[in-house]
Amino acid sequence: MKRKIFIFIFSLILAIPLQAQWILHTVGDGDNKKASVSENIGLAKITINYDRPGVKGREGKIWGTDVAHYGLQDLGFGTSKLCPWRAGANENTTISFSHDVKVEGKELAAGTYGFFIILGESDDTLIFSKRNDAWGSFYYDPAEDVLRVSIKHQTVPTSEEWLKYEFTGQTKNSANINLRWEKRLFAFKVEADIHKLQLASFTNELKTTPGFNWLGYVQAARYCADNNLDLNQALIWADQAISERFVGQRNFQTLSTKAYVLSKMGKNEQADQLMTEALPMGNITDLHQYARSLLNNKKNKQALEVYQLNYKKNPDVYTTNVGLMRGYAANGDFKKAMGYAAKAIKQAPDPTNKEYLENLLKKLEKGTDIN
Repeated sequence: MKRKIFIFIFSLILAIPLQAQWILHTVGDGDNKKASVSENIGLAKITINYDRPGVKGREGKIWGTDVAHYGLQDLGFGTSKLCPWRAGANENTTISFSHDVKVEGKELAAGTYGFFIILGESDDTLIFSKRNDAWGSFYYDPAEDVLRVSIKHQTVPTSEEWLKYEFTGQTKNSANINLRWEKRLFAFKVEADIHKLQLASFTNELKTTPGFNWLGYVQAARYCADNNLDLNQALIWADQAISERFVGQRNFQTLSTKAYVLSKMGKNEQADQLMTEALPMGNITDLHQYARSLLNNKKNKQALEVYQLNYKKNPDVYTTNVGLMRGYAANGDFKKAMGYAAKAIKQAPDPTNKEYLENLLKKLEKGTDIN
């Protein structure tokens, strides 16, 4: 009886269709290579997943042929009678954007898109489609287009055997995406509003764990001040960093941050009052860096006063000797600057710093400002 039950169950198992999880993974047909490439523009991450067909001896027989056809064609399969080129091989080439971007100056919302190209002799149309999980372009539907942009491709002298996507021409807020295959290059520009994305990120993050520490508010406020962005919001964050009602503290970093924001807003008198309170709280590094920032803003006299305060609190050590060297040099007193440079050279923590200071001393001896 048990044997009959076993045979019955085994026969049922054999009758069940193979499930996807039982199938072993193999290399795709046609020897095409799977690839992925990513890059960030600020917080916006761009990821391209694609299959790489090879030229395989077809140089000069790629474009405008069955391999990469011009225009929209009926490929004899699927539901589409007007298929663009799949811009790769096998499954949809996909391009994902973690945040909203602009493509060739046109807005494109965050998401993952199927990427197709309507090829032409000189002009091409790039298509970003909601359809991102199909095979090739056999099921392409123009009703699913989210964005189309027009570009002109380039002919290049060197042939690219395996189709590839790459990022070039990077700036702080943009990058070019290049598609290269055989002797043809397709390039289009992607931009992200990095400051807008960063401020939105700060707003969201400060509602979570980072919002329970004054350091997060300092970071957000300083970013705004550094980039002259939404100074009113920066002042709110600076106040939250100081407010002792919850997470704030009155310390050198919080007070100097608010002073920095106020100075950017042209409220210099209020900023100076805060710095008068902040300076006694600063440690050796705080004061040194603050004085250096004053030098960078051509406030040489104020910088020297801060260097002098730092020296008074931390006399005759490497950092404060370097500070007074810079402070006096910035104010044209090269003789005093040379004296503190000589002291700092003897205290240099390593040969590299020693050599650097010795070169600065030579400039001072010639009456040259070192800042």
